[in-house]
Amino acid sequence: MTFTFSRRLVLAGAAAIALSAAAFAPATAQAQGTLRIGMTAADIPLTHGSPDNGFEGFRFAGYTMYDGLVNWDLSTADKPSAIKPGLALSWEADPKDTTKWTFKLRPGVKFHDGSAFDAKAVAWNFDKLLNKDAPHFDARQASLVGFRAASIASYKVVDDLTIEFTTKTPDSFLPYQLSFILMASPAQYEAVGKDWAKFAAQPSGTGPFKLEKLVPRERAELAANKAYWDTARVPKLDKLVLIPMPEANTRTAALLSGQVDVVEAPPPDTIPRLKSSGMQISSNPYPHIWPYHLSRLPDSPWNDVRVRKAANLAIDREGLTELLGGYAVPAKGHVVPGSAWYGKPSFDIKYDLAAAKKLMAEAGYGPGKPVKAKAIISPSGSGQMLPLPMNEFIQQNLKEIGIELEFEVMEITSLINRWRAGAKAEQNAGASIINFSYATVDPFNAFVRFVKSDLHAPNGVNWGFYADPAMDALAAKAQNTFDKAAQDEILGQIHAKMVDDALFVWVVHDVAPRALSPKVKGFVQAQNWFLDLSPVTVQ
Repeated sequence: MTFTFSRRLVLAGAAAIALSAAAFAPATAQAQGTLRIGMTAADIPLTHGSPDNGFEGFRFAGYTMYDGLVNWDLSTADKPSAIKPGLALSWEADPKDTTKWTFKLRPGVKFHDGSAFDAKAVAWNFDKLLNKDAPHFDARQASLVGFRAASIASYKVVDDLTIEFTTKTPDSFLPYQLSFILMASPAQYEAVGKDWAKFAAQPSGTGPFKLEKLVPRERAELAANKAYWDTARVPKLDKLVLIPMPEANTRTAALLSGQVDVVEAPPPDTIPRLKSSGMQISSNPYPHIWPYHLSRLPDSPWNDVRVRKAANLAIDREGLTELLGGYAVPAKGHVVPGSAWYGKPSFDIKYDLAAAKKLMAEAGYGPGKPVKAKAIISPSGSGQMLPLPMNEFIQQNLKEIGIELEFEVMEITSLINRWRAGAKAEQNAGASIINFSYATVDPFNAFVRFVKSDLHAPNGVNWGFYADPAMDALAAKAQNTFDKAAQDEILGQIHAKMVDDALFVWVVHDVAPRALSPKVKGFVQAQNWFLDLSPVTVQ
């Protein structure tokens, strides 16, 4: 079955590339130092400092133009990325009261419009997300990133370069979360008439690139910020061009024809042709999981742990990895076994069809009496890898044990909105699965936002409305633990419980394949969802 499916994908992909390549005229000469990227997104991510399109939005429209108080160190490919000082030089929780955090800010930083970055600007940026009475509060931005600041009870300006945060309860994960709250210019917001739509057309952050031109669904052109505050990361490029290309074979054809210089997620069956054409193929394992989120509402078929475990045992992950050309790592949980957070689960996730059928029979199901489930999926998108062939492969696997999947396919932004709405939302009626992948780079992103019962929609992304007092207690304990080794131990307990309870159907971890023109130099693929494009040059 795996060979037949892979062969079909290869032939279809080759035919599509042949047709698509003919549609692209040879690219006109580009200015020296211009990097053109074919994204998986169907549109340019929002540019006002709170990107949509998942973490691909942060990758290309977030960390290019903006900084957080805390940034990611993306300079190396040989170890997992860690957070580092960004617009804040340092941060510290008060040892006498760990709900109090003091952040010391970096002096001399300017926004792209020339105005000064200071503590008042920080407070203003949190007001736009958390203070509904603020004149510049933006419900759209709050929906995109406000949940990452959910633990913040208050904040106050101490002086020009010091701001203090108070969390509702102790939260050792706060610095990680602040890496996703990006600083936009209050002065520019005033200058464009106090209108976030106009700000998005003429944004101003503190990042290494500045937006020059924006054509929705077509392209965004970013110029290097040669006055960037981090002199080690001043871009070597003159310009960065972002082009939405959600169809995988179209991206490949665009690279082969010279329309773009880099493409995200090339189809695995096209990689031999790309290599033979002189293209560079870059990949690197990073913290990421491609799972099925399961509804736990009263009418969900996934409330029986035997069905959840059977689904996990029915997937031929090695065969799926073969389908993906080897560009994946079979999953044994939310994180890989070598992770400090893996713990000691007793349920071994593997391909065991006989055990899966036995569990289904015990639960009263099988091919003659199937479980029927509707899954919400996307055709492409940030971290979604190749979701259509992957979901079809899994559909065939699960049918063998008596689980029949029906797919509702939608563009990634719509899928993210349905994910944030939660399983109880009217638009998700009838669906008991949503397929959405993401980074597991920090404790909150990896675990807490999916297992805490107070983070059900609309407060968070516990999509299936899972609730377990024992898990709530573990999550609270982890957030209240500031010693890293002790925190890792608790996170391992959380992960072991997730696996033993089969809270998700886990499939594979991504290795983020990319194809690059031989003209592209200095590209570093960090062990992270995000990229630093500052050292890149184009010959």
